Amino acid sequence: MGGIPVDLTGRVALVTGAGGGVGRAIAHALARVGATVWVNDVDEDRAAEAVAGIEAGLDGSGGSAHGVVADVTDPAAVEAMARHTGPVDIVVNNAGLPLGAFDLAPFAETASEAWRPWIELNLVAVMRVTHSHLPGMLARGWGRVLTIVSDAGRRGERGQVVYGAAKAGAMGFTRGLASEVGRHGVTANCIALGTIRHGLVAEGMDRHPEREARMLRVYPLGRLGRPEDPAPLAVLLCSDAGSWITGQVYPVNGGYSNAL
Repeated sequence: MGGIPVDLTGRVALVTGAGGGVGRAIAHALARVGATVWVNDVDEDRAAEAVAGIEAGLDGSGGSAHGVVADVTDPAAVEAMARHTGPVDIVVNNAGLPLGAFDLAPFAETASEAWRPWIELNLVAVMRVTHSHLPGMLARGWGRVLTIVSDAGRRGERGQVVYGAAKAGAMGFTRGLASEVGRHGVTANCIALGTIRHGLVAEGMDRHPEREARMLRVYPLGRLGRPEDPAPLAVLLCSDAGSWITGQVYPVNGGYSNAL
């Protein structure tokens, strides 16, 4: 971490949706600074692949990781996952249903039955996973809750109203939680992302490069995000170095929109 005093040796982290993308990058970064990482994914093969990558290590040094398969929108699955992992010190709520770059729709044209998946995964699951591990953090007097959100919820975006509402709800949950648990040594923060060029988004960009070129005009840094871009900040916020940071939403977005 470039001289920043970050050492998570002895800490246990759970990263949801860590089979790929941003979640996998954060899981790798936490393992590199000593944390034992539980890699959650709904897909067993993706989780196993991510664990193998952490154990191999980018530099051959390896890290400590385990896979845990669970659908975080299923209350019983979340309870079973908490029993399986045992106590964790760090929860990274990364699992979410991303909105495809070319999947936008005006709110008036959406069907109400289509709202639930966005809200269940991007908000309710965040609360549920946090709730399953928070009592242990409070009892031990140390904990970190980090939730990955989106600029769609921070500033509002056309065609992303329900998605943005769920992400904004996750930010509100985080701020309220931070005010409750800070005196017990537990912090809660969010990282708000701009467009990350990965997965379905990358596939869409590859099919429509002209749309990507138009999108890049609003990014001062001239590129879309990479999965690894939020990882250094995530590690800082999950460490002792971030012990006086709580209730905050930090944009990692290539300058797309300002924090203030």
